[in-house]
Amino acid sequence: METKEIDLEGLETLNVIEKANKFNKWMYDTIKPHCKGKILEIGSGIGNISEYFIKDNQNIVLSDLRDNYIEIAKNKFANEVLKIDLVDADFDTKYSNLVGTFDTVFALNVVEHIKDDLQAIANCKKLLKKGGHLIILVPAYQSLYNQFDVELEHFRRYTHKSLKKIINANQLNIKKTFSFNVIGILGWYVTGSILKKKTIPEGQMGLFNKLVPIFKLADLLTFKKIGLSVICFSVKN
Repeated sequence: METKEIDLEGLETLNVIEKANKFNKWMYDTIKPHCKGKILEIGSGIGNISEYFIKDNQNIVLSDLRDNYIEIAKNKFANEVLKIDLVDADFDTKYSNLVGTFDTVFALNVVEHIKDDLQAIANCKKLLKKGGHLIILVPAYQSLYNQFDVELEHFRRYTHKSLKKIINANQLNIKKTFSFNVIGILGWYVTGSILKKKTIPEGQMGLFNKLVPIFKLADLLTFKKIGLSVICFSVKN
């Protein structure tokens, strides 16, 4: 599958999620404790999570592969916005000025878009300083793969085990892995698998946003063992 320079389906989805401020803040609060120093966000999109880092005056550089997202982010934020292809065949040369320069690299809902996910993680590692933090969030459970995944150009979904496998293969030190958003599984399945919707309905996302406090409680009650996404925090030795 070739990556499109302009991603209309993804943009529509991101525009819907942009309005879900409580959900975006929840995701930000989840990864924030593991972020330090100079931060690089891989796959910033239109900046739904980036804006929280910027509001908190964190030292963050944004990046994406899609030209339309890069243009939107540059218009919204004063921060540096880069074009980065995690699996560029000439990665080491093209991004030599970025290698070993970041204390934290995070990619939320990015790796599932990349066929060679092992190489994607390898190149994320190259961008980190020694002792740097890598944060990866991906969609969970291949059994949930549906029309949403097709439209968003996902190659796969993950489990704790399969995500750990590509992190371990790159000799990163895993500190923590857990699930995120257990109740989101129901909405994803009904809307994408049963109703066959191609994008997340705005009304559904609005309702979800209002119920975030309940969803956060559900994650605590299930000990973050199951969820729509899986998150892994690791460190470069």
